[in-house]
Amino acid sequence: MTAEISPGRPKVMLTSILAGVLIVLLIGAFALSVLNGQLAITPHSVLDILLEKIGVNLDGEPADLRLYNTLWSIRFPRVVLAAIVGAALALAGLLMQAIFGNPLAEPSIVGVSSGAALGAGFTIVFGVTIFGIWTIAAAAAITGLIATLVVYFMSRASGRTEVVTLVLTGIAVNAVCGAGIALLTYLGDTSAREQLVFWQLGSISGARWSQVTIVTIALICAIFYSFHISRRLDLLSLGERNARHLGVQVETLRISVIIIVAVIVGAAVAFTGIIAFVGLVIPHLMRMILGPAHLPLVITSALGGALLLTLADLGSRTIMPLTELPIGMLTSLLGGPFFFWMLRKTRKQAGGWG
Repeated sequence: MTAEISPGRPKVMLTSILAGVLIVLLIGAFALSVLNGQLAITPHSVLDILLEKIGVNLDGEPADLRLYNTLWSIRFPRVVLAAIVGAALALAGLLMQAIFGNPLAEPSIVGVSSGAALGAGFTIVFGVTIFGIWTIAAAAAITGLIATLVVYFMSRASGRTEVVTLVLTGIAVNAVCGAGIALLTYLGDTSAREQLVFWQLGSISGARWSQVTIVTIALICAIFYSFHISRRLDLLSLGERNARHLGVQVETLRISVIIIVAVIVGAAVAFTGIIAFVGLVIPHLMRMILGPAHLPLVITSALGGALLLTLADLGSRTIMPLTELPIGMLTSLLGGPFFFWMLRKTRKQAGGWG
């Protein structure tokens, strides 16, 4: 008797293989990022410091204090934050593309990142601390949510999201938020101005474990919620009318996803500044490999985003000696040409935008 193979089994196997490859590559990127930088550290030193952290000392001598502080206070939180922020931005891009039904949707393109940066900048310049250490992240999430809602309602016509209107609305929101950041830069003191320049260029320098904790909490909540709604996102991809006939409350789903996107993008932008195109490139690549089903895309997009930003952060620290390049610049150099290609491809599929 010949065993029947479920049609979904090859897709599950492909997802598992891809996820496994991404995890292996991510571990390798972690190792490279930890070992390389302005201060090179040997694998033996890293192993000694890790073992000493859990109470094991193979050499019988304490680890070098400078290396210990470099790893635990600077490099480890930085590498982990890069991976988590990359996963958050990629997941945000995937969710936005799902609810807008548009492959061009991405936090930086439609103004969510700049809106979140505006809120973070406001708290810096005026010294707002109403929520303690959560203040910057909360302000970024609120203004990011406002920006997302503006884009959502302005880009819809006749029950669907128009590609041109989506891009143009994002340009307008970015322009307004950019003007707001410029005004804050004018009003702020020297310290505030330096921080605002940091938001606009994007950087993961100065990462702290408290920041890692905040972004991790937001990301975990977003991932579990994405698992929960993945089936509804699949139905939504069939069209709003079909989704409603199949029992999906479309507007409720969209608003809830917008809130989740605002939270994770706000948390990421609050500590790293504007890092563009991660949410555009990664979900599209994963969709090209795995197809449109959202459950496997949630897993692989998060891993892919983590890998991309970990490598981008490594590049920002090592491409030029004795200096650090803005990570947002590197991701834009990668994502800009990709966006042009996506724009041309989408226009061709739409038969022109006349």
